[in-house]
Amino acid sequence: MDKQQLKERTKQFAHRCIKLSLALPKSYLGDHIKGQLIRCSTSVAANYRAVCIAQSKASFISKLSIVIEEIDEACFWMEFIIDEQLLNERKIIPLLGEAKELTSIFISSRKTARKISQ
Repeated sequence: MDKQQLKERTKQFAHRCIKLSLALPKSYLGDHIKGQLIRCSTSVAANYRAVCIAQSKASFISKLSIVIEEIDEACFWMEFIIDEQLLNERKIIPLLGEAKELTSIFISSRKTARKISQ
């Protein structure tokens, strides 16, 4: 998968998370999770774009680490939605699977970048 395809995939991930967030119940907890999930999922897409234009290997690795942290946070919030039974699990599992796949891709990329920079 090239960087353009991954840019599109992270952007689609953010769109899907926004739609999921908007389906959350209107309550204090629902509103809190909605804001958190929208923030971290859009951060994944925005920060991956920054990865693509990194000026150095060190910057690339640093920015990629931010992407990994943000997508892991998105996983946390989706798991929390399931735990709290705020939405039907069937709505979340495919998106959570995508988040885990993206996490694996980014972790693998960071490992490769670290090996190359040594």
